Amino acid sequence: MLFVFWIFMAYLLGSLPFGLIVSRIFCGHDPRTAGSGNVGATNVGRLCGFKYGVIALALDLAKGFAPVAMALTFSDSWLFLSLTALAAVVGHMYSAFLSGRGGKGVATTIGVFLALTPVSLIVAVVLCVATIALTGFVSMGSLVLGASLPVLMVLTGNFSYLPVAFVITLMIFWKHRENIDRLATGEEKTWRKGKTAA
Repeated sequence: MLFVFWIFMAYLLGSLPFGLIVSRIFCGHDPRTAGSGNVGATNVGRLCGFKYGVIALALDLAKGFAPVAMALTFSDSWLFLSLTALAAVVGHMYSAFLSGRGGKGVATTIGVFLALTPVSLIVAVVLCVATIALTGFVSMGSLVLGASLPVLMVLTGNFSYLPVAFVITLMIFWKHRENIDRLATGEEKTWRKGKTAA
């Protein structure tokens, strides 16, 4: 019963729409109806400014990290920990407080894997940041993070959490399907200039 309760709480914590809260408090915007229409940190940064995007990013990361890190203190079950991680990410993507809507899950994914597989996660984040710096596309960096994480886990011999990593990667790609279409057609907006790709 404790495990079931914990997984449910991880989902509720993941559901907290920090992007919406930060936007409403600090700049009076509703990210669901402005910008890209997404409640994630990238849209908050575009609407409210970089520092508020960072705040939303940190909070979304923390709501993934906290339930998994705490679960690690009383369980070493890979299945339970995987389900806790998945619940937090699903909560962010399909929030109970936003009628099943939500963000694209990247920051919360970073949080859960920072707790589970820190070495693989840090390398994946470096690749993500490098991709964003080189291309200007946050979406492309997010896709690189999602795609590289399972590969890095194999390379570092961390096989226990590969199933949940694959599932979350597929979810990230699904949530970014419109971005993928825009990248393919050259219509995706860059972070640096706010213009579409050439």
